[in-house]
Amino acid sequence: MMLTFRITYKAQWGEHLAVEIDGQEGVALALTTTDGEVWEGCLDGAGHHAGEVVAYRYSVWREDVCVRRERGTCLHTMHLESPTNALYMMTDYWRDQPWAGYLFSSAFSGDFPSADYATPSIAKSSITLRVLCPTLHQKGQVLAIVGAGEALGNWKVENAICFEEVKPNVWHLTLDVFQLTGCSEYKFVALDAQTHALAEWEGGDNHRLYVPELDLGVHYMLPEQELYFPSTAQKVAGTAVPIFALRSEHSQGVGDFGDLKQMVDWAVLTHQRALQVLPINDTTITGTWTDSYPYNPISNYALHPMYVDLRQVPQLKEAAKQAEFAKQFRQLNALPEIDYERVNKLKRDFLRLVFRESGKEVLKSESFKAFMAHAAHWLRPYAAFSYLRDKFGTANFGEWPEHAVYNAQAIDALCRPESPEYEKIAYYFYVQYLLHVQFLAVSRYAREHSVILKGDIPIGISRNSVEAWVEPFYFNLNGQAGAPPDAFSANGQNWGFPTYNWEAMRQDGYLWWKRRFSNMAQYFTAYRIDHILGFFRIWEIPTHSVQGLLGQFSPALPMSEDEINGFGLRFQRDFMTQPFICDDILRRIFGEQEEWVKRTFLTHSHYDVWCLRPEFATQRAVEAYFHKEGDRIHNAAHLRDGLFALINNVLFVEDSKQRGLYHPRIAAQQTLLFERLQGHEKEAFNRLYNHYFYERHTHFWYDCAMQKLPEICAATSMLPCGEDLGMVPDCVPWVMNELQVLSLEIERMPKNPHHEFGQLSEYPFRSVCTIGTHDMATMRGWWKEDSQVTARYYYNVLGRGGDVPAEALGWICEEIVRRHLESPSLLCILALQDWLAIDEQLRLPNADAERINVPANAQHYWRYRMHISLESLMKQAAFNSRITQLVEQSGRA
Repeated sequence: MMLTFRITYKAQWGEHLAVEIDGQEGVALALTTTDGEVWEGCLDGAGHHAGEVVAYRYSVWREDVCVRRERGTCLHTMHLESPTNALYMMTDYWRDQPWAGYLFSSAFSGDFPSADYATPSIAKSSITLRVLCPTLHQKGQVLAIVGAGEALGNWKVENAICFEEVKPNVWHLTLDVFQLTGCSEYKFVALDAQTHALAEWEGGDNHRLYVPELDLGVHYMLPEQELYFPSTAQKVAGTAVPIFALRSEHSQGVGDFGDLKQMVDWAVLTHQRALQVLPINDTTITGTWTDSYPYNPISNYALHPMYVDLRQVPQLKEAAKQAEFAKQFRQLNALPEIDYERVNKLKRDFLRLVFRESGKEVLKSESFKAFMAHAAHWLRPYAAFSYLRDKFGTANFGEWPEHAVYNAQAIDALCRPESPEYEKIAYYFYVQYLLHVQFLAVSRYAREHSVILKGDIPIGISRNSVEAWVEPFYFNLNGQAGAPPDAFSANGQNWGFPTYNWEAMRQDGYLWWKRRFSNMAQYFTAYRIDHILGFFRIWEIPTHSVQGLLGQFSPALPMSEDEINGFGLRFQRDFMTQPFICDDILRRIFGEQEEWVKRTFLTHSHYDVWCLRPEFATQRAVEAYFHKEGDRIHNAAHLRDGLFALINNVLFVEDSKQRGLYHPRIAAQQTLLFERLQGHEKEAFNRLYNHYFYERHTHFWYDCAMQKLPEICAATSMLPCGEDLGMVPDCVPWVMNELQVLSLEIERMPKNPHHEFGQLSEYPFRSVCTIGTHDMATMRGWWKEDSQVTARYYYNVLGRGGDVPAEALGWICEEIVRRHLESPSLLCILALQDWLAIDEQLRLPNADAERINVPANAQHYWRYRMHISLESLMKQAAFNSRITQLVEQSGRA
């Protein structure tokens, strides 16, 4: 059996093409060309057999380096038909991914089982039509062909010939070449899979069938075609709600996986087809409410124990204990918000008792053994980490007296059944198994009901996490990630996460990310890439900073002194890079407390200029002082923030890796130092600033993102969605469009700086449309934030007249919801609070209590919970009927 490949591709000088067979990593068949455009090669197919479906892709190489590879998860396929010695000829076109790639994702097509081997043909010579056609399987249909000539049914649908779906959405039909005489034209049809009745004709002109002259034993595969029936186009409505926020009549004070299943039922009831949740990984660091922040996981794999549905766990053998737990859970479930500490402690206590009574039998089950075999690479380190955190009273592994430095052999020994600590460690095996089984069941339930489960991948990891402990070489632990100033925070955001060592990740093909995404794909069919801008560049903040204003983009192209001078601004190192403090500035910031600040924190330099004392030269040092002494100081918070402002009062930040090179300080025009510049200096600085932040890095950051995102996004068939808010470089939409990553569109945060509000009718199809995110006020909360903005929205966007209502009345909320549903966006996912807002009798009276997060507050308590039960929500016939009507009228049902 010989396999030949042929593709037309105009390569650059010094490049050559190759074929890579799926499953044969590191092996590439080099192709040759005589004209620089048509590339061919031959491969011995002795390792393959009749009926097998082989997937492959093309790549471009310069010497031994791959410079381009076909992207996406939808590879070329060949169906090896003949059991005899044969020659297979594949003719292909370069294809990164299908035009409507979203339809080939698991969000729309699913990962249904398909045969590894297709039915072999007995034809001695044949041609194979290869078609990419999505969603037929979900509609209970099959692809068929009908056309001119007896072999193609003489244009009679009842004689149509069915294709075989050899892989999800990949259809092959092999025809005996000697029976195709007179067969010149054809069309595709969709047939009912059971009755073969006509479901739909393909639109457009007829296809012409190319039948080459073939010798006996030659099987020719035509280039793949993409086919989309008119009914294929889909738009989806959905709900965003954190799992922890769900409430049912019998949950245990926090939403759990059992509640999520009920949420799927409500989505189906109202004809919605997507549910979006926040990150669900374990965040247990301190055991206090500060662990409620879901974007600071201690593991990329372990699920949060609070999501175990205890209704699916065996009851305690002692009835009195069971009753006492049930009583406490009822009390917690009656609270308007989550009591994070009490809920988690009570669940932990209950699960430990259940584990002692019946957990060991679970660990002996074949199901658990299969789970452990698949998850051992992360589960053992996670369980050991959790045990050691509990034992030593801290998640900061650097402070542990034992195992501070990860040693795989030592940890494996700790996790063995003969280890004295095994039972305490095995408890974490048990809890993760329960979580996996429950969440997998909900995931399958959602897929069976055609509901997309959309997860959320945090951009960072905790410094005190399993990953930082086990794989520190993947991270820059001497920096911290955040975001520059934006609509969420005037001082920028400091998330505290270590930044990524992208070079280390590149060397093993981004394996860390691929494993992370693959694990997530067990449960989700779509995902939100938190802060996708971080894959282009991350805002890296010195560890001595509390706020984000002294950060710098990484990677970046810092400026030399000569470059700065070249913009007409004479660079003065000390004046522009050290905090500038003078009497006037001190008076303006501190007022009557100016002298106390001078005595306590400053030393005199010259004239009216002052310097920070060395012990207060950083924001962390100032923060530590006020943490210790703040209770005794009048106006402490104002003084602390004023000192932060002094430290931020610079025009340039020196590069953290290359001394003598500089970055303009973000938002430097708002500093008191900028005010002191002369007019021509301000103009020069603004030219330099705009060049640096909006022009200098565009292509550089494009290249950075294209090194990472194509491989990472292709790791699974999930639908990728990007959170592209904030300071967005021009190259971000280029990359997202190229990779078909859905953008995020929010009306009150328009991408066009010339518009106050986003133009919903102009949203791109490949986007997620929403009214607001978990980091923003809900629709009703936003309505009250700024009366002038609200008035302009009411008059100019909604087109209304008269007095502006002080509250967002139900009819206003419904109008806003309707407008979003009618946008061109593929996904319209609205917060549960915004759906409820349309019903004034059903919604929570206090709109402020609906908010999930306030990004400007680093110590925010994430404890929002829906105020009615899911059971009650399911019974709200009028409300549910109205949502269903809105969804159907917008074409999203």
